[in-house]
Amino acid sequence: MGVVFGGFGIIVGIVFFIVVINYWGIWLQAASSGVKVSFFSLVGMTFRKVNTKLIINSLIMTHKAGVNVTLNFLDQHYLARGNVPALTQAIIMSHQSGLKLTPQALGAHILAGGDANAVARALIAASKAEIELSFQKACAIDLAGRDIVDAVNTSVDPRVIDCPKAGTGKPTLDAVAKDGIQVKAKARVTVRTCIERLVGGATDDTIIARVGEGIVSAIGSSESYTSVLENPDRISNAVLSKGLDSGTAFEILSIDIADVDVGENIGAKLDIDRADAQKQVAQANAEKRAAEARAAQAEQEAKIREMRAEVVRAEAELPKAMAEAFRQGNLGIMDYYKLNNIQADTDMRETISGNDVDSE
Repeated sequence: MGVVFGGFGIIVGIVFFIVVINYWGIWLQAASSGVKVSFFSLVGMTFRKVNTKLIINSLIMTHKAGVNVTLNFLDQHYLARGNVPALTQAIIMSHQSGLKLTPQALGAHILAGGDANAVARALIAASKAEIELSFQKACAIDLAGRDIVDAVNTSVDPRVIDCPKAGTGKPTLDAVAKDGIQVKAKARVTVRTCIERLVGGATDDTIIARVGEGIVSAIGSSESYTSVLENPDRISNAVLSKGLDSGTAFEILSIDIADVDVGENIGAKLDIDRADAQKQVAQANAEKRAAEARAAQAEQEAKIREMRAEVVRAEAELPKAMAEAFRQGNLGIMDYYKLNNIQADTDMRETISGNDVDSE
């Protein structure tokens, strides 16, 4: 019996020695930092496949920052597949900035797929700028996929958007005035983020598209390109008065025409193209009429040849008829001679008449 108890004691001693060897360093680190952690808690985290070193380091950081965060809370957050380092940074940041954000609320936002650090930085910037922004609103904006930090900064410090947008391959907005002259313009739109409309509001691409459409419409309604060059502010004021920021996440503060250039004479080119098209249509119609005339001529010539064939056929029947008349006694020799004389006289007259015409 003594041997059994002795062997059991040796096994227990070996296990205790292994536990001490494996967790002594991290336990000593926690203890020296003022964080109380038992060996059993460390062993339990290992069995639950929790990153022990990560949890203890995060617990030490929050303790040093003066935030009361329990080991059990960080353990649960890790098991829920949360981002413990990001949560730790957000907790410390909010505490040092005086924000009354609980670790549970920040952890829940991370588990929902949000960025707690971004929310904390946005709330800090909003607090400094005296912008009303609740934690729930900031979390909703972050979960909607918007850059909440950039939104708050833009709300404080308005930014400028180029129209057309850089990198689109289109350097200017091209429009044609009523006199047919093309005008090339560039605009700069100063916008400020509207926090209340950020969730569900259209992005800056919508602002660029609307401003571009408004500038093209304003140039197109101008009587002459000279009026656009003389007073470009009239175009920007006309576009600004249309309320183009409706339904977007921004408020348009100003629209400035940065550059205006004269392009091609589009009206003249269109007139030339129209004249060329009409010319081609006229040529096609003339060719059609010529083809129809040639077809009609060919048809008449065919009819003439057909009639001549009929004449030749009839002339071929004439000797037969004369022979039949001789046999029946209806035609005498003298009558035949008279017909030949008349025919000869007719041929002579036609020949003389033809020579006269040629001589003339």
